[in-house]
Parts: sequence; C-alpha cells; structure tokens
Amino acid sequence: MRRVASGCYKEAHTASRWEQAVGARLVSSEETMAEREDSVAIPELSFLLQMDPYLKPYEKDFKRRYELLQKQLLRLEETEGGFDQFTSSYKNFGVHRQPDNGLLFLEWAPAAEALFLTGDFNDWEKFSYPYTKKEFGKWELILPAKQDGTPAVGHNTKLKVVVHTKEGGRLYRISPWAKYVNREEKSVVYDWVHWDPPQPYTQIHPRPKKPTSLRIYEAHVGIASPEGKIASYTNFTTNVLPRIKDLGYNCIQLMAIMEHAYYACFGYQVTSFFAASSRYGTPEELKQMIDAAHSMGIVVLLDVVHSHASKNTEDGLNCFDGSDSCFFHAPPRGEHKLWGSRLFNYSSWEVQRFLLSNLRWWMEEYCFDGFRFDGVTSMLYHHHGIGAGFSGDYSEYFGLQVDEDSLVYLMLANHILHTLYPDCITVAEDVSGMPALCRGVEEGGLGFDYRLAMAIPDKWIQILKESKDEDWDMGDIVHTLTNRRYGEKCIAYAESHDQALVGDKSLAFWLMDKEMYTNMSSLIPMTAVIDRGMQLHKMIRLLTHGLGGEGYLNFIGNEFGHPEWLDFPREGNNQSYHYARRQFNLLETDHLRYHQLYAFDRDMNRTEEEYGWLAAPPGFVSAKHGEDKVIVFDRGHVVFIFNFHPSKSFQDYRVAVEAPGKYKIKLDSDQDLYGGHGRLDHNTEFYAEPLPFNGRHYSMQVYIPCRTAIVLANEDGDYCY
Repeated sequence: MRRVASGCYKEAHTASRWEQAVGARLVSSEETMAEREDSVAIPELSFLLQMDPYLKPYEKDFKRRYELLQKQLLRLEETEGGFDQFTSSYKNFGVHRQPDNGLLFLEWAPAAEALFLTGDFNDWEKFSYPYTKKEFGKWELILPAKQDGTPAVGHNTKLKVVVHTKEGGRLYRISPWAKYVNREEKSVVYDWVHWDPPQPYTQIHPRPKKPTSLRIYEAHVGIASPEGKIASYTNFTTNVLPRIKDLGYNCIQLMAIMEHAYYACFGYQVTSFFAASSRYGTPEELKQMIDAAHSMGIVVLLDVVHSHASKNTEDGLNCFDGSDSCFFHAPPRGEHKLWGSRLFNYSSWEVQRFLLSNLRWWMEEYCFDGFRFDGVTSMLYHHHGIGAGFSGDYSEYFGLQVDEDSLVYLMLANHILHTLYPDCITVAEDVSGMPALCRGVEEGGLGFDYRLAMAIPDKWIQILKESKDEDWDMGDIVHTLTNRRYGEKCIAYAESHDQALVGDKSLAFWLMDKEMYTNMSSLIPMTAVIDRGMQLHKMIRLLTHGLGGEGYLNFIGNEFGHPEWLDFPREGNNQSYHYARRQFNLLETDHLRYHQLYAFDRDMNRTEEEYGWLAAPPGFVSAKHGEDKVIVFDRGHVVFIFNFHPSKSFQDYRVAVEAPGKYKIKLDSDQDLYGGHGRLDHNTEFYAEPLPFNGRHYSMQVYIPCRTAIVLANEDGDYCY
C-alpha cells in the first residue's frame, strides 16, 4: 500500500504516463530488439553538439551509450513491467509483514546451496526454517503468524541468514536488504535487527520545491555537537536545523547515513545499504529529522555510495552467498586496490535491482529529495581515476578506458529518478570533467543536475600553502573559479569535509593556525595573523560563492571558521572524539570572533537569496588586476568587488558595470559586525557614468579598502531575484 497522507509519496505512474515522459522511448514495446536497435536516436543530441562542437567526433560513443540505456529500459518493460515496479523491489526483498501478519522473506544468493533463517524468534536453531529455492538464484521463506495472530518475528529482534555453500561451508549473514542493523557495545560485528515498529513515523510536511539557487550545508550527524561523543538525529533536529535555517542554507547534504561498520571511514565503507546508521538513533528519528527540515523549507540530499562497498563479510555484502562475486565482479576487477573495497557488477540484473531499488527506498521511505553520488570518477573508468591526470583532452572520456556498464547505470538511475521525481536533485562527485555529465539523458548526457567543482578548494589550499599574499595571481584564481563546462551546473565550495579530514585542516586553521587558541577574543586588539585570517576567510568564501558555480556548499562548522581538523576515533588517536565534533559552543561566547564569521556567512546567503546570482548566467569578469590584487565581476544584477591587496586601499577606483543608475552597498566584509574595520559608509551612493570601461558600457568610481569585498546593487532597476 502506498502512503500518500504525508505528501512525500508519489502516486504510481501508469505505464502510458512514464512512457510519454521518457524522451528515450521512441518505439513501442511490440517491436523486436533488432528493430529497436536500428531505430534508436538521441532526441536532443544536436543541441549538445551545437553547444560543444568538439564532441562531434564522439557522436557514435554517445549513440552507443544511449542505445544501451534503451535496451535496458525495454528489457525492464518486457520482463519486470517497467522500471517503476523494478525499482520498487525493496517491497519484496528482505523481510515484509503480510496483511495476515505472516512474514515473507526473499533473498538473492545464486551461488548458495541452501539458505536458512535463524534468530531470537527460534532460539537460534540453525536449520528449522529453510528457504525454498526459486528461479534466477532467489530464495523464499514464508513464516505464518503465531496462533495469537502476531508476527512470528517481533519488532527489534535479531535475525541471521544461514548460508550453506556448495563447498560445504556454513556462513551467518545479514540480509543485504536489512532496514536496520546495530552493534552491541563490546561487539565488533553488526547484527540484523528486524525493524517493524508498532507506530512508524509518518511524515507531515510535503517536500519543498526544488531550489533555483542551491545553497548546501554539508553535514555529518555524528559530529554535530560540541560534546565528545557520537551525536544523534534528535540532537540534529533540535540544535542544528535551526542554525542551518538561520544561516540561509536551503539544502542539507547528509554524509555517512548509510550504515557503515567503521565509524572513522566517514560513511564510505557501506555495509548495509538499506539501513540508516543506528549509531545516531532509530530510523523513525531520521524520518522526523528530515520532516523537520522540510517544515523549514529545506531539501535534504543523501550522500549515496554506489561506487563501491565494504569488504566486510559477516556484516557486509561481500561473499554473501559464499562466492567472491555475487553483487560484485570477481577479483581482480571486483576489487578497488586503493580503497580496499569491493566493486559492483553494474551489468548484473539483480545488482541493478538492488542499487536502483536502494535509491527508491531512500526517496520513498525517508523522503530524501535527492542524492550526492560519491566516487563517480571511480565508476566511470576502468582505471578508477588511479594515476589519471585528466588533462582535458576529449579522448580521455571515450574509448575502452570508460566503464560503460557503470556509466549506463548512472544514466538509468538519473533517468528513473528524474522521471518519477521531477524535483529530485542529483549531484556527481567527479574530478575528471566527463563531458555531458550534467546534461539530460535525452541529449545523450548522464543526467546529473550538478557536479562538484573539486578544483576550487584544491586551488585555495594550494595558494595558502605555497604563496605569499603579494604573490597571489588574480588571473589564476579567476580561471580556476570560471573554468567549467558551459551549460553544466557546478557546486562551488572553498572547503568541504575532504579538506577538514585528518592530514589537512580547515581553511580558518590554515589562515590563523595556533593563534585561534589565544587571540580570537574581541576584548583584545586583533593581531596581524587574526586580522588577515578573518578578512581572507570571508573574501575567499564570497568570491567562491559569487563566481564559482551555480550552487554553493559549506561543510558544517566552517561557516564560523571552525578551528583544527576532523579526525574520528581510531587506534591511532586512542579512540578520541576530541576532533570528531563541531564546537558550536564557540558561537555562544560573545567576545569570541567566531560569531562575526557566522554573521557574514548568514548575510552572504541572505544577499544571494535576494538577488539570486547562483541562478544567473556565469559572471562577467571585468577586472583581474595582478598588481592591484583586485577582482571585479557582475552577476545577477549585482557587482562584486574584491581587493586582496594586503596593505593598499584604493580611492576612486574605476569599476565597470552593466547598467546605468544608482548603486548602493548590499554586503560589505569590512563591517564591524563581521570583524572588519568599518571603513565604508553604507549611505554612499555610487552613480554609473556612460563611460565605457573593461567591456561594459558604464562605469563608476568606488573606494575599496585593502582586504575587503563588497557587493553593490543597482537601486534604480527592479533587479531583485
């Protein structure tokens, strides 16, 4: 039964409806496969090739990929009744209570000799409940209700699948479809726990509309507290969501939610794909957290890891049926030599069922609004990006090095998600620059909405590590921020979790280092180090926000200049939580300057909300002056002016503007409120003159103090977003 009261669940699409929605479906299902292959054409490929003529030599590659997608869609229609039913397989696999309170168990274990169910319900008797073997490697077990009408397996009781291998081995496994797993305090292995609460949480609030300007708050539930422990979903709902709302972020990207046995892996070694991590609380508490975010108008993305899986056997997918393949390619193809993990066989029918149903599960059961796909570069290429420089030559993105099985899987996933959920947001973590990654499937693209602009944080860290302030290259900075594929949206960020993890440190700590421990008080004069760090922290983030992409991302705590780095409890640090927390308490101490950085971040987002530069075309850069250390650009009917010079301020500095009229300051990093020096008069009115300058028809003169960024808006036109 499909729940609709919450507003989060879509009505099932009829076959005719989704067929119409699929630009890919060009022929009726009565046609043979051979007839279909001859008739496949990419509906809007010409648009892609017109936008980037340099892709024309690879037209056959696009057509082959698209044809593989069409074949899969046709097979799904012919054998499964369409992708809607196929991706709803989470309703059948694993364990499900039937209307009569009987329980249906269904697993896929093609290499197993026999399967049995054991657990608390039968005092762990190993062989009393055998599964029945079905076709295509599936195994089924039906447990009737008890005499009193209650289910044979109660809520919150432990289970195991006993797998007999063809070699005579006996394995104890967790169902790959387990909805909840947890671990006892002294245990190292997770247990499968049957989750069937008598009063499941029902979402109240509908999904918010897809934001036009995407401002992402990247978060990890477990570290979202100043306390030295694993924080909870409930803590996040109560204490963190209001902060995110106040800061002006309209999207949360949740990391490390899919269950992972090793906390320090940051969620990247997933062991149970359908289980929300129990270390933060229950599934119902996560649902409540997402519902609360929706009530604030905030969409929530899940960091989904379909690029690889933990090699754990007892509480992971690895060797589930006793073979070294099952969900994965057999070694060596099925092993990632750097990550020490297993690689999925995306060409397998049942692996596609598992992964695509996994996406539907998170969308339907928890009401997530989309996904950040982790490790896309590893998926796209047989070399997994290892040792690949990616010079930008188009030949690197086509040919035998491309893993078309996984590429077509990503096309299929995006196509299904965007067809069933038109407002779904998908973000790709790809460092390679794959062309058409963020173009629609109907053009021959992979269908993502955004890609992460991963070169930007690397550039900022490189500059801070290697360059003196007077040597900063404005042209190089602008090039990095604007060097993205036309027509493919990017998420810009100055730092994410990657930059904070052990081995690196936060942007604020790169700028101010040990002085953050002693000199962040506003009761004493700012030292030169703190002054420089405070001003550059704001400028770097605003420049990235304004020029770097069509969306913006901040990692939890970095909005207020979180010190130090991120390091999870492990043997190497004596299982310490000291660096696995966010020190929000620093904001509560009024005399510390962290609240000044917080206020700037908040007002930066609120200014974007008003003028909408992220949703505007890319900025027009009118100045990148190397000697003056000045960058000027206009975007979204506002003008951004940055003076990175460490000591030189400029009176009557001429800047180019797009439109005539009166301009006023809307955001000023030098305000006292933000830990600046208050050198600008916000009552000043700047008038554009019909004097062409730096590629614009108008210009005006402004005062720009050293290490200051200002945003000016035209007061005479109705330019608000």
